[in-house]
Amino acid sequence: MEDSQREQERMIRRHLREKEELRARIQGMKNSVPKSDKKRRKQLLLDVARLEAEMEQKHRQEMERFQESCPDNGNLDSITEDLAKMDLENRPPSVSRAQKRRERRAALQRERQGSIAEVEMEHLASFRREEEEKLAAILGPKNLEMKDIPADRHCMYRAIQDQLVFSVTVESLRNRTALYMRKHVDDFLPFFSDPETGDAYSRDDFLSYCDDIVRKSLWGSQLELRALSHVLQTPIEVIQAEAPIIVIGKEYTKKPLTLVYLYYTCNLGEHYNSVRPLEAGAVGGAAP
Repeated sequence: MEDSQREQERMIRRHLREKEELRARIQGMKNSVPKSDKKRRKQLLLDVARLEAEMEQKHRQEMERFQESCPDNGNLDSITEDLAKMDLENRPPSVSRAQKRRERRAALQRERQGSIAEVEMEHLASFRREEEEKLAAILGPKNLEMKDIPADRHCMYRAIQDQLVFSVTVESLRNRTALYMRKHVDDFLPFFSDPETGDAYSRDDFLSYCDDIVRKSLWGSQLELRALSHVLQTPIEVIQAEAPIIVIGKEYTKKPLTLVYLYYTCNLGEHYNSVRPLEAGAVGGAAP
């Protein structure tokens, strides 16, 4: 009995394999005949029907011969049914015409989005070149050029650090900035608002923001630059391509620290770079 079961199982598995091979052959035949050639397509359908009928007849005859050779085959029917299910389970799900249309539309949409992204990148590269050219034209008469600073959320502090003539860490600059802002809340609070809505923040919101300057490595803004100019007792000028130079801390008489504000150059968004002289010479303020 067990030998008969194994033999029948092998036969059914062979039938399934032969059906898969026939399906692949038929698909190749369909792909080779253009849909516009109606005469050949009609003959193709006849050939496909003949091949499927021949295989079905062959498999049925083999199964009948096997059952005749095994009188006690009552338990074999369940094996036949279980293995036959594999034929359906292994078939790829049929795709409706509507699904094919949706897939084509999705593919076209992805292609369009890719083209749009490519155009946007080309425009961004153009904006970057234009921005850098304008900045170079502003810095040149000052005998300065840009010095790249890593884009890592600390760029404003690193640009300041780069130009100081004394040693200081970024962490120290952040701590001193936050401490000064905490001690002078009333000087900063009127300018502290939601960037999206313009709504004024509360005093507690401002103090929480000061904590985040140290703990969350927030990007620096003009508020922090104002605090740094007081901490360092040094003017800070910000050069931009599309706006006049901003000078913060004009009340101080030391040589200004110069930052370059970039809108397009950094993939992460707005960014600060440092500067360096075109010729040998020191740039930066002295220790307060």
